Amino acid sequence: MTFNTEAFVWIWLPEENMPVVAGRLFDTGNSPQRFSFTYGRSYLARENAIALSPFELPLQGGIQETLGMSIMPSCLRDAGPDAWGRRVLESSLVKTGLNELDYLLLSGSDRIGALDFQTGSKQYVAREMSHPQLHELIRAAEMLENHQTLPVELENALLRGTSVGGARPKAILEEEPNHYIAKFSSTADTYNAVKAEFIAMTLASRCGLNTASVSLKRSLHKDVILVKRFDRIDTSNGLCRRQMLSALSLLQLDEMEARYASYIDLADLIRQRFTRPQKTLHELFQRIAFNILIGNTDDHARNHAAFWDGKDLTLTPAYDICPQPRTGGEASQAMRIDGKRGNLSTLDNLRSVCERFQLTPTDASILIEQLINTIKIEWDSVCDQAQFPEAERQRLWQSAVFNPFCFENWAE
Repeated sequence: MTFNTEAFVWIWLPEENMPVVAGRLFDTGNSPQRFSFTYGRSYLARENAIALSPFELPLQGGIQETLGMSIMPSCLRDAGPDAWGRRVLESSLVKTGLNELDYLLLSGSDRIGALDFQTGSKQYVAREMSHPQLHELIRAAEMLENHQTLPVELENALLRGTSVGGARPKAILEEEPNHYIAKFSSTADTYNAVKAEFIAMTLASRCGLNTASVSLKRSLHKDVILVKRFDRIDTSNGLCRRQMLSALSLLQLDEMEARYASYIDLADLIRQRFTRPQKTLHELFQRIAFNILIGNTDDHARNHAAFWDGKDLTLTPAYDICPQPRTGGEASQAMRIDGKRGNLSTLDNLRSVCERFQLTPTDASILIEQLINTIKIEWDSVCDQAQFPEAERQRLWQSAVFNPFCFENWAE
């Protein structure tokens, strides 16, 4: 097949409800494949133009080459599909491999953040299909996981959500006036991950963390978690999109370099560039502690993000928090802690770097103890709300939630 060699990057500027062309992403023709970017002259001339990333793509003329191991700027890769979206595209559209540009151009236009990708620069044409119902999305996801051929209407239902990141089955759902990401169970699940995520997100909210709003639904005898989108806002101008940058792109790392992403480096960046840096550092510290307590070890750098409006970076609500049951004790967080015990998932290890979050050891201990007490108090209530069976509760408790390993050396 013929691969795409260029794409025009369109952006919804802050408080605007229609996109404009920001620039062009193109194949450099080198081997291995890499893509460079250049801003359009008309975009640079706009008074309200913003950099797509203040770190990777500063607002300036000329060709900007991709650096490091990345094959394209990570801030653009943020808007592309991950494992699930790629699976949908490969199953529905082609039977052979796609390059990175193809994934951007074939995936749905209603993607996370404020970017989209088009083959042309003159007229914006959204790749939106119909507005499917929840039961259609569930049926389509189930058929795809079972390697069944999808009818056209179900194919279209899934294609719209291909630009949403992550590995689990998901889709985009609209229930006016709200917009959601719907997450479904997977055939590979060994526990009820949908309800477990709802429980973790709800507990995080009750602990006082800034989290995405979630709700549980049931359709076709399946549990579904609906995550309200925080990258869409209603304004007097209509629905506007908010540009987002993942921690991976903020740290200027590629997927292959994700293991080098560090909470300490992110904390340093927050202190230097974010709005309300001290409050944000305390929030991030508590999110890490909550992940350790709840057993969420999938806290990789794409599961943290910031809003970017061209001037300020602001931490987004927390998302994708899900307990990961384990049979053993020792565990490490996906994103590096770099404490006295390296990456190990212990509260004491996190406390050892608390100064980098502008906290004293005493203040850090107080915040963590508050999280512990709230989880203890709210656990049964939240599980009842989710109608989580007693056997499932016992399975998560102390295998993921409050795994004894996380408390090693905590009382010392």
